[in-house]
Amino acid sequence: MNELIKISEMSSRYDISARTLRYYEEMGLLSSTRSDDYAYRMYDDEALKRIEQILILRKLNISIKDIKRIFDAAGSEVVLEVLGKKVDNIDDEVALLNELKSIVLDFIEQIKAADFGSGDDVKRLYEKASEIETRLVNVDYDGNTADTNRLAEVTGKLAKIHQTQNIRIYNFPSCKMVSSSDFSFAEENNSGMRFLEWFKSLPLSSPYPQDFLGLGSKENTMCWIRLYSEGMCVPDEFKIIDFAGGLYAVVCDIDEQTPNETWEIRNAWLEAHDFERDLSRPELGNIIASPQDTKLGYSQMDYWYPIKQRK
Repeated sequence: MNELIKISEMSSRYDISARTLRYYEEMGLLSSTRSDDYAYRMYDDEALKRIEQILILRKLNISIKDIKRIFDAAGSEVVLEVLGKKVDNIDDEVALLNELKSIVLDFIEQIKAADFGSGDDVKRLYEKASEIETRLVNVDYDGNTADTNRLAEVTGKLAKIHQTQNIRIYNFPSCKMVSSSDFSFAEENNSGMRFLEWFKSLPLSSPYPQDFLGLGSKENTMCWIRLYSEGMCVPDEFKIIDFAGGLYAVVCDIDEQTPNETWEIRNAWLEAHDFERDLSRPELGNIIASPQDTKLGYSQMDYWYPIKQRK
């Protein structure tokens, strides 16, 4: 029998969170085993091979939906189709980048030709434009395009350039929220399901997000919180809490990204700005579609990361 490793070791070995591993299982991409006398997930050699395949495909920015299609297919047709579409997308992006390069180079030539005088501000503008020109034209690259290290480097740089532009900064006001008790999605008839049914019946009455999903106080648990309004009829099993609110960096997941990938986007933004993660407040998730809209479901989800200015 293959040697089994714990979820914590799997997480450390591949530098992904346990939450992400559980997400892959929920999506049917990965399998773990559990025994009656051991509560934690364990992974065998096949699971290790599968996670390596998943991580390579995610580095290529292949969606979770398409990865599942690839794994479910018997032959190579699906993977060839998916990778073919990815090549087309890359070609489109290369064309756009070349167009951008041409625009910036034209801008540089216009600055060189203009008579701005000898002011210090103009000198700094010229030096900055020349720096951009050098970075665009003198791109050095040695190595094999199939090298996974180079793949990680390239995709990481592209993510920092493009994805951080999609972060929204939101200052959520302090307010009262209704909170469920801790629950696990693996349980039947859990507090979370009862909470979900309760707020599905409530009208949408605020321009702010109505509800959030966060980590519970116990390991491997979650909890719902929902905006409270005066006079709301709250079931006895739920409690009304004070929500501190504050500043959040919001990353929109429109391609079934894992929380681990949204953390990378957030971290890249924090590096480029004078902010840091606020550890005193919890991370939250908000399903953009309303609970009544079953067609959209989890296809779009906002991840809310509490932040604060660096001292």
